[in-house]
Amino acid sequence: MSNYLLEYMRIHLVSIEQDQAAVSEQMEALDPNSKDYAELDFEYNWLAGQIIATRHFIQVGEENAH
Repeated sequence: MSNYLLEYMRIHLVSIEQDQAAVSEQMEALDPNSKDYAELDFEYNWLAGQIIATRHFIQVGEENAH
C-alpha cells in the first residue's frame, strides 16, 4: 500500500476522532432521555465503527508495506 494512502488514512482517522469528540461534548449538554441525545448517540457509535475500520485498514496497510 502506498505511503500516500497510509498517510491519508492516518489524517482521516484524526478527523474522525475529532468528530467523535465533538459529538461527545454535545451529548454531555443534553438530557440522556431526549431525542437529540439518542440521535447523537447513534452518530457517536457510527463514528466509533469508522474509527475501528480505519485503524484496521491502517494496520493491514502497514503490515503489507514491509
